[in-house]
Amino acid sequence: MNNDWLPALILLVPLSGALLALLNRRAAPYFSVLAAFITLILGISAAWHVEAQGPIHASDGLFALDALGALYLLPVCFVYFTSSLYAIGYLWARQQEQAKDEAEPRYRQYFPLMNVFALVILAVPLVANLALMWIAIELTTVFSAFLVAYEDRAEALEAAWKYVALTSMGAMIALLGVLMLYYGTHTAGQAPTWDGLLRAAPHMSAPLLLLAFVLWLIGFGAKTGLVPMHTWLPDAHSQAPASVCAVLSGVETSAALYMLLRIYPALAANPGIHDPAAWYMTAGLITVGSAAFMLLQVHDFKRMFAYSTIEHMGIILTACGIGAAIHEQGTVYQLFAHGFTKSFCFFAAGLAGIIFGTQEIAKVRGLISRSPAVGWALVLGTLAIAGAPPFALFLSEFEILYTGYSSGQYLPTGLLTAFIVIAFIALAYQATRIAFGAPDNVPEQHTAPTIRIPRSSLAAMAIAFIPMFVFGFYLPAPLLHLVHEAALMLEVPA
Repeated sequence: MNNDWLPALILLVPLSGALLALLNRRAAPYFSVLAAFITLILGISAAWHVEAQGPIHASDGLFALDALGALYLLPVCFVYFTSSLYAIGYLWARQQEQAKDEAEPRYRQYFPLMNVFALVILAVPLVANLALMWIAIELTTVFSAFLVAYEDRAEALEAAWKYVALTSMGAMIALLGVLMLYYGTHTAGQAPTWDGLLRAAPHMSAPLLLLAFVLWLIGFGAKTGLVPMHTWLPDAHSQAPASVCAVLSGVETSAALYMLLRIYPALAANPGIHDPAAWYMTAGLITVGSAAFMLLQVHDFKRMFAYSTIEHMGIILTACGIGAAIHEQGTVYQLFAHGFTKSFCFFAAGLAGIIFGTQEIAKVRGLISRSPAVGWALVLGTLAIAGAPPFALFLSEFEILYTGYSSGQYLPTGLLTAFIVIAFIALAYQATRIAFGAPDNVPEQHTAPTIRIPRSSLAAMAIAFIPMFVFGFYLPAPLLHLVHEAALMLEVPA
């Protein structure tokens, strides 16, 4: 069956959801959840088609979807759905917590933006042209900045401006790299797509290709949160609503990292560029190491998960350098599993903030006694994002480290192991304090009144838990094959 219409339809559905949300304020959340659910079904269908029949090429080359793109598309669709469902009750509860005068949350402002935000993230793995991918990534900043500042507080506005300033400057740097790749592919007689770049790479000037990559590493690295371009990320994640953080941290930061992963085979295919893996390992280890030590001194549990995102972006980049040439599948599986795992963590963190009325770790104790469901969710989410078994990220990190040691890359793999252990200890320590600390250790003025946990948010958190747990010990055969095919795409073409 011909499914060439799927990419266009996947983008059309969230656009329709945004328009319907604008037209009907009261029904805006339900239109958005419906649009997100349909998008999830279409995304699964597209990934199924790619796994069974090969890449999709549609609309005269405007759209393309291959195994690596499909593996990234799946968590984007999933997090879009769960965050839309979570936001319905969460935004209401946040308003009650802050004692605002509005009769109801500003759904009409929130949901159209969230739908368009999801649309431009979805475009990254679906469009074929490199410039269109860059435009999509830049538009994610434009639309998500309003969501970061949604609560109209001075701190949120400052975080949004910082986010826009740093990532937009990075985007301008990355654009220079895109233009260089355009020139290189045109000179080689190829189209400016991933396939065209791979065919053109052996014939391109090595200094030109390497300079384009360095510009991408700096520019897209700012968007991804690579150290030292990471400073916007903890601020934005600590101030944005948790439903926004789930998308920002789970899949938006991965969009720019997706671009860095996809250029790796082109670098490796150019005979004039020696050991491109060293660039990835160096940038990745600096990021992982910095994030691990930042986690030791964090004071805000949403910032804690933000630093964990920085750590994971560094792990994926390091893993690409360690194992892409020998078909190590942990890199692409880490990219896949990070999305729904990190969104689950922010769902739990958002509800914990509502229960206690603060995000400061020192003022939050005994979460399990106050709300067992949220407390255990925070503990399990923290263990999952730290890479503990039996969760999905344990499989990917184990695969990464096993490949590194078995291939004799002892120094980078040893450093990566040490940093992962430090991050694990820091995350486990903080989660233990939050969940199991004695409630009477908290001063009376810091205890919040009892707030009913919204059902939609609990339902979204329960749905997000399923893949995080199940994919830690069982992968359906089609998904396993998709992971295998995506990992092959990071190898040097024959």
